[in-house]
Amino acid sequence: MSLTFHLECSVPCGHGPFNAAERHHLCVCGRPLLARYDWTRIGATWKREALVNAPPSMWRYAPALPLGPDDRPVTLGEGWTPLFPAPRLGAELGLTQLLIKDEALNPTNSFKARGMSAAVTRAQALGATTLAVPSAGNAACALAAYAANAGVEARVFMPKDVKTPFIRECQLHGAEVTLVDGLITDAGRLAAEQGRPLGWYDISTLKEPYRAEGKKTMGYEIAEQLGWTWPDWIIYPTGGGTGIVGIWKACEELEQLGWVSGPRPRLISVQAEGCAPIVRAFHGGAEAAEPWHDATTVADGLRVPAAVGDMLVLRALRDSGGGAVAVADNEMVSGMRDLGRYTGIGAAPEGGATLAALRRLVDDGTIGPHDRVVLLNTGGALKYLDVLD
Repeated sequence: MSLTFHLECSVPCGHGPFNAAERHHLCVCGRPLLARYDWTRIGATWKREALVNAPPSMWRYAPALPLGPDDRPVTLGEGWTPLFPAPRLGAELGLTQLLIKDEALNPTNSFKARGMSAAVTRAQALGATTLAVPSAGNAACALAAYAANAGVEARVFMPKDVKTPFIRECQLHGAEVTLVDGLITDAGRLAAEQGRPLGWYDISTLKEPYRAEGKKTMGYEIAEQLGWTWPDWIIYPTGGGTGIVGIWKACEELEQLGWVSGPRPRLISVQAEGCAPIVRAFHGGAEAAEPWHDATTVADGLRVPAAVGDMLVLRALRDSGGGAVAVADNEMVSGMRDLGRYTGIGAAPEGGATLAALRRLVDDGTIGPHDRVVLLNTGGALKYLDVLD
């Protein structure tokens, strides 16, 4: 199999590179693996002009995604979500260039569709027949849908207090659902215990190399939608951190292709005050994040007490000159309401969290009135309407 990509350890450890035509999850050192591409070979034939007639999905960037020569994407039309100007909300904040990337318009109503499209595509190419994932909700729904499309089995493990719509949606797509006492970390432990002896393909966040590849297309799209320039700031809600890792990876890759020049965006990671391991580590000057005890928040996607990619997230924040902010649950809900009434976007609490963080950063002078700012709304409001009560 001739591939334009291989796998490397995200924290150079002396092992690898690894053959992407074979199954690999974490490096032998225990850190995430990342896909690396032959940009000289790809760039010789793939030009920006080719995107004029490219499909309106994340697969418009197929040469930069983990496809083998004979592979076909497992796709439901994910990606190419709109980047909305938000002038009314911007005026309320005193900002002249506020934009919102609305990932709720993806299949299964969240940004998780991107990662699962890439990961399921690659898992199928590698011969996997049963895919397993621990999830707070949205990733489970996305895996269930993409596994159904691919014709493979999906096993999803979620905390037992997950919202009912997530369970029903997974069942709708034929996934086997296991509810677990505890948090997503406990769900991940049980999924691994059950799946490892049976040969299930583990599709956990950053425990396989390809969900990050789907997520990086958010960065590709932001650059393309802004005329191949970067915003000054990207504000992103962070649970497992794959989105931050992917967007920063997109910055590097687009520079290698020569498609974007100039300063990269500064990245802001937003977490809940009740579960903020990345924020604590960032402000404490640590290279890794200690697990957060007794994690609690209304934003299910932010209730991730320990992330395997913590070092990568912290590295991206610091290398970009960005930062990390923790917000209270009531601020998230206020953010949901403000996004709704000023823009018409139905945002999940995670999206509301980005607006709450932006208010803080404007108030303290970190973000100026003429900075170009992109907020990421990673999911829709409909599964979270109960938090508005």
